[in-house]
Amino acid sequence: MVNPGGSAQPPPVGAGSLSWKRCAGCGGKIADRFLLYAMDSYWHSRCLKCSCCQAQLGEIGTSCYTKSGMILCRNDYIRLFGNSGACSACGQSIPASELVMRAQGNVYHLKCFTCSTCRNRLVPGDRFHYINGSLFCEHDRPTALINGHLSSLQTNPLLPDQKVC
Repeated sequence: MVNPGGSAQPPPVGAGSLSWKRCAGCGGKIADRFLLYAMDSYWHSRCLKCSCCQAQLGEIGTSCYTKSGMILCRNDYIRLFGNSGACSACGQSIPASELVMRAQGNVYHLKCFTCSTCRNRLVPGDRFHYINGSLFCEHDRPTALINGHLSSLQTNPLLPDQKVC
């Protein structure tokens, strides 16, 4: 999930209390004229940096992103987690800030990650089968899988059942 760093309003800071704020990056006192507030913490301008490119985030924009324990600038977030492609089910583009489901290298909107037969949405913990680009829930898997042999439906090697994470 993407958390824009500047979305929350910082608690009010009086002029006399600035020296008592601690930087979440270095742990030192913040006595600077300017400080940043991101991810519910105060930062020296020099300490709030992108985990990838080390750009000082206060200098390159008003937002930062967090994911997988990293603090990222917009460009690195999109490079690492974004998707310039389209949903494999509906063909519509997927914004970089949206959560997605993935199966066999394909990316889906959450609402589009559904069983091809019953159209029920597959959620984390559900078992599913991916056959020729189609998703099937455990209940609706093709009969050929249950009987243990391949039919004309299957042109790629049989993939074992998978579990949504």
